[in-house]
Parts: sequence; C-alpha cells; structure tokens
Amino acid sequence: MNIETALTQLHAAADPQKAVEARAYHKVDRPYLGLRVPQIEELTDQWRADCTLDDRIHLASDLWDTNIHEARVAAAKLLTQARLKPDDTTAWDLICRWVPQFDAWAIADHVCIAAQKRITADPTRIDTVETWTTHENMWTRRAALVATLPFTKQNFPKPFELEIRDRVLGWAATYIDDKDWFIQKAVAWWLRDLSKHDPARTADFLAAHGDRMKPFARKEAAQYL
Repeated sequence: MNIETALTQLHAAADPQKAVEARAYHKVDRPYLGLRVPQIEELTDQWRADCTLDDRIHLASDLWDTNIHEARVAAAKLLTQARLKPDDTTAWDLICRWVPQFDAWAIADHVCIAAQKRITADPTRIDTVETWTTHENMWTRRAALVATLPFTKQNFPKPFELEIRDRVLGWAATYIDDKDWFIQKAVAWWLRDLSKHDPARTADFLAAHGDRMKPFARKEAAQYL
C-alpha cells in the first residue's frame, strides 16, 4: 500500500457536500473530503491487513503530511493498536512529531487515542508527555491530559499507576488558571473519569483547586462524586 493508492481510495469515497459541512464544523483551513469516521476505519482496517508494521508507519507519515483532514484521521487510526511488534520508538516518535502540529480537537483526539496505546504499553513514555504540558501550543498541552486518560480507569491501580495519577493531577493543577475552554474541559474530563474509580483523589483536587476552575468545568469534574 502506497500513499497514491490510499489517497485514491479516500477520494473515491469523498462527498463534496459533507466536505463543505466538515470545514464549517471544524473551522480549520485544510482540505476536507467529507468521509465519516466509520468509512475511514473501513479503509484503514484493509490497509492494516495489507501492510507490514514498517509500511504502516511509513503510510501513516505520508498521510499526515498531506494535511487532508480525513488522511490525518486515517494516519492516527493506522497507529491505534494495543500491541505493536516490535514496539520500539518508531511509531511513538511519529506520534510525538504530530503532537506539536495539533490545531483542532478531532484530529488531536484521534491521535491521542493512538498515543494512549503506546503510553500504556510503555509507561516510561510519560516523561515525554510531561514536556507537552508547557508547550506554547494549547492543543499540545491539552494532549498531555487526553493521552493519559487510561490511568484514570483502574479500580485497583498498581503503585506506578498511582504515581502517574498523582503526576498528571500535578499537571492539571498548573492548568487551572488557564481559562481556555478546551483546557478547562480537558481538566474536567480527566477528573470526571478519575472520580468513577478514585473519588478521594478527585475530591481532594477539587477542594484544593476547584474554586479557580470555570463553573462548567468544576460541575463536570464533580458529576459522579
């Protein structure tokens, strides 16, 4: 599978009217084809079956570099896999190259799901994620929370998972005075998911910082307490 064939298949499924709607919805100036996510997933499932891991990583890189919305979503889908063999730095490095380029929530969230898989496979990658928390790009800072959401979900976390939990809560505390809606929403999202499995930590965070959160974010974070 090469980039020319992949783009031909994406364009074959294009819907010009939906492309116009997608541009208006996402509000980012880039090419849109008007494909729905299930259509993209159907193609990437086929490409995954036809490609070696090295070929898949190369294709994902080429798709991303087109700057087409659906191609970037497809690139993320190609790398969204719980186990990669080998899980060396190649896929992770590619994801890390993309993160500073984020400029909209949809593409960022698809890539963050791929990042979640690589971080849970190798939690030492959290050190790299921490560098995102002070990046000048708001979407990159937000990605540090979205990419670490799996660490909110354990009912019986291991010691290293508790350490990561506390570490990410420390990042979230530094975000509190950033009033950007997407940053506040990401903090609320992390806390809301954490509250289902670790209400004590969530309550402690809100007691310490909740009065400085935007009201909608504080309310969402406390939704399940």
